[in-house]
Amino acid sequence: MSFTVLIPARLASTRLPNKPLADLHGTPMVVRVAQQALKSHALRTVVVADSTAIVAACAPFGIEAVLTRTDHLSGSDRLAQACDLLGLVDDDIVVNVQGDEPLMQPALIDAVASLLAERADCAMSTAAHPIGELTEFLNPNVVKVVLDARQTALYFSRAPIPVARDFSGVAWWQAGSALPRPLRHVGLYAYRVGFLRQFPRLPQAPLEQLESLEQLRALWHGHRIAVHVTDQAPGPGVDTAEDLERVRRLLEAQD
Repeated sequence: MSFTVLIPARLASTRLPNKPLADLHGTPMVVRVAQQALKSHALRTVVVADSTAIVAACAPFGIEAVLTRTDHLSGSDRLAQACDLLGLVDDDIVVNVQGDEPLMQPALIDAVASLLAERADCAMSTAAHPIGELTEFLNPNVVKVVLDARQTALYFSRAPIPVARDFSGVAWWQAGSALPRPLRHVGLYAYRVGFLRQFPRLPQAPLEQLESLEQLRALWHGHRIAVHVTDQAPGPGVDTAEDLERVRRLLEAQD
C-alpha cells in the first residue's frame, strides 16, 4: 500500500488571515501539518499552495510544495490540479490532510489510506470517533456520520444522528444501550485519484447545499465512502484566533 499526502493551503481566510503561515513556536502552521504527515507511511508529502508566500515558507524546512491556480472554486479542484502537477495516475491514492490540522495523528493518516486500499468498492475513505458529550452531539458545527454494517457511510449531517425515537436529552449511549453510538466525522479524506479528478465536475447535490457538506455530493451520486472508526479523537484544528492559542498551548505542553 502506497499513498501521497496532499495538504491544501489557502492564504486567504475570513476568520484568520494568513492562517497557513500562523506561527506555532517558530514554525509556520502548514509546515507543522506537513511534519506530522511525514511521520506517516506516505511515500510523499506535498503542500498544495495558492500563494508563493506559502511555497517560500515551506522551503527552509525542506517541505515539498506545489503552486496551484488561485481561481479554484473548491479544495477538491485544487487537489485535482496537484495530482496532475505531480504526475499521479488514476489508481493512486492520495490523503487530503487539511492545512489547519497541526495535531493530526500520523497513525490516523495511515489508517484512512489503508482502508481505501482494502475497499475496492469505495471511491473515498474518511474517519470518525465516538461522541462522548451531549453538547457535542447537539452542536451543528460537529458533523455526525451514520454507518452501515460494513462501516460505509450512510449519511453525514450537522443534525444529531442517529437519535432514539424517545430521545429526551439523555445521553442514551452512556446508559448501556445497545443502540449505535453517535460518531463525529473527522475531516480527513483518502481518494482514488481517478475519482478525485472526476469529483469537481459532479453537479452539486441538494443535500450538500442544504447541509454545506461537500462529501454528500459523493453519496448523492452513488459513490461509497468507507469510514475508519477510532477511539481517539484527533487534536483540535485551527479556525479562529482562539483555536490558534489553544493549539499553541497544547504544543508547548508537548515540548
